[in-house]
Amino acid sequence: MKREHYAGRDFRRAVNIEDLRRIARRRLPAFSFEYVEGGSEDEVALRRNRDVFERITWLPRTLAGVGAPDLTTEIFGRTCHLPVIIAPTGFNGLLWPQGDLALARAAASAGIPFTLSTVSNYSLAKMKTEVDGQVWFQLYPVKDQKAIDRLVDMAREAGVETLVVTTDVPIFGAREWDLRNYSAPMQLRFSRKLDVLAHPRWLWQVMVPKGAPRFENLIEFLPPGVRSAMVGARYMGTQINAKLAWEDMERLRRRWPGKLVLKGVLCVEDARRAVEVGADGIVLSNHGGRQIDSCVSGVELLPAVASELGDRLTVLVDGGFRRGADVLKAMALGAHGVMIGRAALYGLAAGGEAGVSHGLTLLRTEMERVMLLLGCRTLGELGRHLIRS
Repeated sequence: MKREHYAGRDFRRAVNIEDLRRIARRRLPAFSFEYVEGGSEDEVALRRNRDVFERITWLPRTLAGVGAPDLTTEIFGRTCHLPVIIAPTGFNGLLWPQGDLALARAAASAGIPFTLSTVSNYSLAKMKTEVDGQVWFQLYPVKDQKAIDRLVDMAREAGVETLVVTTDVPIFGAREWDLRNYSAPMQLRFSRKLDVLAHPRWLWQVMVPKGAPRFENLIEFLPPGVRSAMVGARYMGTQINAKLAWEDMERLRRRWPGKLVLKGVLCVEDARRAVEVGADGIVLSNHGGRQIDSCVSGVELLPAVASELGDRLTVLVDGGFRRGADVLKAMALGAHGVMIGRAALYGLAAGGEAGVSHGLTLLRTEMERVMLLLGCRTLGELGRHLIRS
């Protein structure tokens, strides 16, 4: 008998993140799914993010008498019910109506932080009043210093405790498969327009009520009377800061009173420099394989960084996490927590807030099962003695 994945649209039938991915692919128009799915150039880094987990194998302990494992941990002094943070991702309103709010509410229900992107489709100020949970804010440090200062002030005024600064975008990566969906900037090819029409449920849910989602946190920086997503995307294209340097991080550290996390670190030397400029944490990240191709995975750098600096700052990692076992492998290698991006977005596209919650439940169940099989009661018992890589 031929093995087959579930081929329907009911996210509740998904038994793992890959099932949610396939449901999301059926529900979304091709251009929208490609925006989530693709990487840069030949997508070597994108594949490497997944392949790295196959090269890490377990050395489980038996007869450990574990009982029910405890997956709680602390990140920046706050309790998290899973060692997971939902990563910052943009344009989530193209996946589900008010997609950022759905992600944040699912994260709050699961007892984990959610990170709102600068290019999200939901207002930070509004988010903090509507979500009873940990909401972090991600900052793109653009060329306009006044815009940076204003965004930082917005985060402080909203009561955000953790600012995540993306450091690895001095220029946009070449996401070639994404580009092939367009005949001109922001103009879908005719075949892709037909594909949109072939997804009437998505069209009715996402586009009909209010039109294309807007970059709500950038509205005050756009031309008067023009707030469309197209203008917002063009604005960000003109604001990429090719001269971004460590001095800019020092300035941010002086201005921002809360926890400061630098996202996009991929070598031990830069991790050391992050400590020197006063960062509270780093994210070992290759931007989901969407920036420089043929790039090392954050997980591959994790042992060296955690070994040298894990007691001096919080070490987070992202890239390719699809299984609860992947998360635990990172924790065993020294991570304090894991950021997930696409894994959460697949759930969002498949079923909104409930779909995200289902995905997080699947990851929790997998982590609990693996912990039992490893012979670990708590996350603190994980370590390199349990893995071979």
